[in-house]
Amino acid sequence: MVKKRKFSIRKFLLFLIVLIILAIVVFIGLYKFETLAVSSDSKTVEFTVEEGNSYYTLADDLKEKNLIKSAFFYKVYLKFHSPTGLTVGTYELDQNMDVGEIVGILSNDNNATENSVRLTFREGLNAWQMASIISRKTDITSEEFLAKISDESYIDSLKEKYWFITDDVKNSEIYYNLEGYMFPDTYVLEKDEVNLDNLLTKILDNTAFKLEPYKDDIENSGYSVHEILTLASLVELEAVTDEDRAKVAGVFYNRLNDNWSLGSDVTTYYSAKKLMTERLTTSDLTTCNGYNTRCTSMKGLPVGPIDNPSSSAIEATINPDINDYYYFVADSDKKVYFTRTSEEHTNIINELKEEGKWIG
Repeated sequence: MVKKRKFSIRKFLLFLIVLIILAIVVFIGLYKFETLAVSSDSKTVEFTVEEGNSYYTLADDLKEKNLIKSAFFYKVYLKFHSPTGLTVGTYELDQNMDVGEIVGILSNDNNATENSVRLTFREGLNAWQMASIISRKTDITSEEFLAKISDESYIDSLKEKYWFITDDVKNSEIYYNLEGYMFPDTYVLEKDEVNLDNLLTKILDNTAFKLEPYKDDIENSGYSVHEILTLASLVELEAVTDEDRAKVAGVFYNRLNDNWSLGSDVTTYYSAKKLMTERLTTSDLTTCNGYNTRCTSMKGLPVGPIDNPSSSAIEATINPDINDYYYFVADSDKKVYFTRTSEEHTNIINELKEEGKWIG
């Protein structure tokens, strides 16, 4: 009786193993079949990957466009192969491609035909640096962009729409009237929407959104929005961390309150229309205009912003560190040293020179 039961268990286990093997064979067969091309005939299909899509969320769209046989086995393929590098854009796929070929094309962004334009402006870029990016990525030339943001009739039309654009931007000494008002961010436009008006509307709408939380603070600060953005543009380039930016803003306010020159090199670079990687000449340092705060006769703020500042720099300018420093200098590691007197400032500079960290 016991032997007969053992024989039955063995028989059942053998049957179970055979059944599992058959199931695996059938599954592999189905997997191979269902991941083959839908058709042997060539038929090109445009397939769009949108923002937020993943390989898995594309399954139903691929099935609907008759590019894969089975959404389930397509996902099984993804489990086995774990593809990466999916890029937003439009791809040309074909119904004679198998799943492996389709995924291979989607994983190579060189195959994507972008149906949108993405423009990224980092914090602290000035107008002509932005113009260079725009001209590289679109059909809009640098000259067109710079002319538009300085067009008086265009500026007047913006004053009616945006609370932060005032007659202050129309000072004749300002290089580019909207400098400082074009918030650094990434802007995405559909290709058929790319023109100057649409781009600047997107940028200025974003500036309005980003400045709105500061509106009451600016109005209660004793400074105009133009003055706040101007000072923030200096703070943006003079320090990196939030803490240092608040201290730098405090130094600038101390100098303004005591009617000192701000003496900021970053204004001299802008005044001379030079990048901060270039060398300043004696002429650059001594030329007096609305921007160069190194000019000994110039007191107070520059005539306008020298770049487009970040929220961090604006925040520091509205809420500065209250201190008694009048000088600061940064070393090659971007560490900022704050001092109270000219003598202390000179000593720090000499120490940095001895350590090879002076970047003046």
